[in-house]
Amino acid sequence: MLRFLYTLVMYLATPVIVVRLVVHGVRYRSYLRRWRERFGRFPDPGLRDSIWVHAVSVGEVNAAVPLIHSLRRRYGPRPMVVTTVTPTGSERVRSLFGDEVFHVYLPYDLPTAVSRFLDRIRPALAVVIETEIWPNLFHQCGRRGIPLAVVNARLSERSLRGYQLIRALVRQALANVALVAAQSRADATRYRKLGAVPSRVHVSGNLKYDMPLPSGARRRGTELRGRWGDTRPVWIAASTHEGEELAAFKAHLTVLARMPDALLLVAPRHPERFRIVEQSARSLGFIVATHGAGDVGSAVQCLVIDAMGVMMRYFAASDLAFVGGSLVPIGGHNVLEPAALSKPVVVGPHTFNFEEITRTLITAGGARRIASAEQLGGTVRDLLRDPDELARMGSAARAVCARERGAARRTMVLLGRIFARARFESSAAG
Repeated sequence: MLRFLYTLVMYLATPVIVVRLVVHGVRYRSYLRRWRERFGRFPDPGLRDSIWVHAVSVGEVNAAVPLIHSLRRRYGPRPMVVTTVTPTGSERVRSLFGDEVFHVYLPYDLPTAVSRFLDRIRPALAVVIETEIWPNLFHQCGRRGIPLAVVNARLSERSLRGYQLIRALVRQALANVALVAAQSRADATRYRKLGAVPSRVHVSGNLKYDMPLPSGARRRGTELRGRWGDTRPVWIAASTHEGEELAAFKAHLTVLARMPDALLLVAPRHPERFRIVEQSARSLGFIVATHGAGDVGSAVQCLVIDAMGVMMRYFAASDLAFVGGSLVPIGGHNVLEPAALSKPVVVGPHTFNFEEITRTLITAGGARRIASAEQLGGTVRDLLRDPDELARMGSAARAVCARERGAARRTMVLLGRIFARARFESSAAG
């Protein structure tokens, strides 16, 4: 009855869903052209016994990379399917894997759409990255005997409270999950509280620690610094949201007062805000350049990174990184990308999406937390004026990344067990 009521609400909401799809498609025309995929309608690719990985957007795709490589090595003859929800996630899959994997958008959680989708990809193993709980999708995987795993699983206290109103429905959905491979003990505990079968919940660590550095990232960063000036102070405000760019601009004024040649790099989280952020920087009187416009002259004070997939070279070119989504209650973004490049990290008070990682970095001395936007300028200025502290923090951050690696290997062991058990039970039933 709970799932019936949920499904009824989903069908009643379909007109709103379609409007949202069209609005999103105005920004991403390729997404609009593929709208039928969101309802499970796409040409049958002729797959059978595929290995299916779902990663909602860019961050989850990046986290899934080492696991996808491991799955392809172990189950190579089987076709690999990777689904996303966002067009930026789709673009990331294409850039990383090309035609080596079959990519399609995940359908909305409507029974008919889910059924068409599963009929076409015919998975022998389903792997969902992080926190995506879809009652109808999970139910059909269970009914079809498809071993389903939620890996790199995370669940904040805030999300746990948010699920309380539909906890019984979520518990039913999680009953179909053969494995929850959690990022931390705290995440594992929350999944058990949410209703996951306790014996199926394990701690495997965070896949983001295993993310490989893009080829040539350090070299490109060094080349950028060579063009800008090796001794020039450079800091980056990465994955920023509305309200955080203004905080970064105010902070940069504080930095410029003591270091007039300092350069701020700003990378808005969402592409539709690139132009807005550029205009804001110009309106405040900064001399501005953009990634798309080419080289940065010595007079430029602010570079707006108006492109996707180039962040790592700019992290490599920076002296320190402020990671956004943390001054506003978004929950923070991936602090491991700059940390892996030995860059000190600064975050705001809101890091519940990456709480375990952030706390580990802070404890190790590789990151600092500020309580408010007003503290950003002074913190960045003081760090940029202390090369020894920058070096110490960068080394500490890199050491954490090296120490915590291994989640992909541990996750593969757990996936191998549920896959083998499913094959055995299928053979026994046959």
